Amino acid sequence: MNNSQLKDNPIDIYAFQQDLLSWFEKEQRDLPWRKDKDPYKVWVSEIMLQQTRVDTVIPYFLRFMEAFPTVKDLAEAEEEKVLKLWEGLGYYSRARNLQSAVREVHEQYDGVVPNNIKDISALKGVGPYTAGAILSIAYGEPEPAVDGNVMRVLSRILMIENDIAKASSRKIFEAAVRELISHDNPSYFNQALMELGALICTPTSPSCLLCPVRDHCHAFYEGKQAELPVKTKKAKNKHVQIASAILANSKGELLIRKRSNKGLLANLWEFPNEEIHLQIESDKQQLQNQLSKSYDTHVKINQRIGQLDHVFTHLTWHINLYEGEIHSVTETDNVKLVPLEDIKKYPFPVSHQKMFMQYMQHKGKVLADE
Repeated sequence: MNNSQLKDNPIDIYAFQQDLLSWFEKEQRDLPWRKDKDPYKVWVSEIMLQQTRVDTVIPYFLRFMEAFPTVKDLAEAEEEKVLKLWEGLGYYSRARNLQSAVREVHEQYDGVVPNNIKDISALKGVGPYTAGAILSIAYGEPEPAVDGNVMRVLSRILMIENDIAKASSRKIFEAAVRELISHDNPSYFNQALMELGALICTPTSPSCLLCPVRDHCHAFYEGKQAELPVKTKKAKNKHVQIASAILANSKGELLIRKRSNKGLLANLWEFPNEEIHLQIESDKQQLQNQLSKSYDTHVKINQRIGQLDHVFTHLTWHINLYEGEIHSVTETDNVKLVPLEDIKKYPFPVSHQKMFMQYMQHKGKVLADE
């Protein structure tokens, strides 16, 4: 393949491979998904690792594998159980897409994860990076697996100054990996590039003196490692004011509702809440009026018991939390009155788990003061 980056900044490909692979063989972290090359485990780990730190993922991966050790187990599981085990990892569409794709593998491929780029790329939620990671790590295919770590490493080694925030830049890095990848050990090669980006070639203050491929790095020789990769800044974060209430009936049961099956935090359970707009009414009054209308019953909002901010990628929720009372309400599949001790059976977003903790702290304080 004609790769201008390698032409402009040539390196000794074989020596680069050897230096990178020998470092990885000695220094690789002991991670549970590296115990074997099971494509299903590699797949689950790669989906969990998107946008999430390795240390955070490890306990989730272990619990997930204990519950769903095979493609068949995950394919046949109830979505709510899957979401409950994903609770706290965020980006819940990853879990739903994973299960949907695993069901396809179970039904169409007899539970065997496809070993070719065409079939694996057609699965829901499997983009070029995930496809390349599974094919190279599990099946030993010399496919590129280009994520942010890899783009950062190669932008420095090959002095690639294209903006990595642009989708078009991925093709440049994929072409570079195809030139550089070890055909003898593509599994270790791709993992080593990722590992190098995670441990040594970090976003700020890279540890160049510890780098096993420093001798091949054009940015290091030109003193430009801190200037790369080129990455445009993200759009400004949107801020939203929200009022939420934990409502109890006369039995002490709490009202919860299920979010829509589309959009942010789809199909997770939550406490009633409303986006607040600047009006004459207070957020407390707006919340009381809206919830009384939504559930066609008398809702009484009492005191504010907490406040929290929850940050998403492009969005921040500023939440005022109230406690209150609700009388009768019609229960449906998506609206339930749940005893206090059963709340933890339902998958909630992290923000609502924090609300529940604030509510329990308030409840304990009230009991202590009585």
